[in-house]
Amino acid sequence: MTRAELAAGLARLGVAHGDVLFVHSSLKSLGYVEGGALTVIRALQDAVGPQGSLLLPTYYLPGGSVRATCDLPGYVFDPRRHGTHMGRLPEAFLASGNIHRSIHPTHSVSAWGRHAAHLTADHHRAPSIFGAGSPWQRCIGCEQAKVLGLGISMGPVTFYHALEDAMGKAFPVPVWENRTALLACLDHDGKRWQVPVRPFDPAIAQRRIDHPGRGDLRDYFQTEFDAAGLRASGQVGEAASWLIPAQAFYAHLRLLASENVTIYATAAQLAARARPAHRAHPATARPVRLARPLARAGCQ
Repeated sequence: MTRAELAAGLARLGVAHGDVLFVHSSLKSLGYVEGGALTVIRALQDAVGPQGSLLLPTYYLPGGSVRATCDLPGYVFDPRRHGTHMGRLPEAFLASGNIHRSIHPTHSVSAWGRHAAHLTADHHRAPSIFGAGSPWQRCIGCEQAKVLGLGISMGPVTFYHALEDAMGKAFPVPVWENRTALLACLDHDGKRWQVPVRPFDPAIAQRRIDHPGRGDLRDYFQTEFDAAGLRASGQVGEAASWLIPAQAFYAHLRLLASENVTIYATAAQLAARARPAHRAHPATARPVRLARPLARAGCQ
């Protein structure tokens, strides 16, 4: 698989020049790629073009989880020397040049392109990981933003958590522990900051959509977003992939939450909800045409 072939596959899926693309990925799912991870990064850049932007999760969790990292004595995140635990593609992205990285002790996000500085700015000042002022909320504020699942299911997608932080106590499930840790981090100039981090409740996380035992929930969400006309799917290389406009993704998650369906829903909760396959989505009166870019790509 070449750079040009990957870029063409992304275009067929609906990635367009000017997109702000939040990428969740599995490199091995793509099959053999000439030049490896860096070729994939360049193909993603080609797909969004010079007016577009890429975001990749470049989290650093030396404890292995948010909870364990919060309990590490003396831990200080330093973006100048700490890499990422998110795999080969995010590692290659960090090393690829012209990257902006958000300052956060557990959930640092990196970006490239036109809006990279805006998307990653002031994460360490945000009151929560995924809430107001975070890269996720800034991404949602970009009209041409899309979420790409490159070779992954609907499970390992941290974009879901943006709604949890935005809704706070109104979210149907209490996903966080009842404590907030203050973790130290350094910014790119070496200035020290204390950043609030609330760990996920490990008991609740056992029923989350990314848990190995929740294939039923992953299947439900795939069918739900397909039925709503929001999810484009196709092959990129050997990888079964999908693409959803970020604003519509977020709006539909909010709609589902209002019906007590979340990424933590039990089998009984799923069975209790009548799936509205043909109901008009509140964000759009017709299916989203993913292959055509929106008129403006401004980020708020």
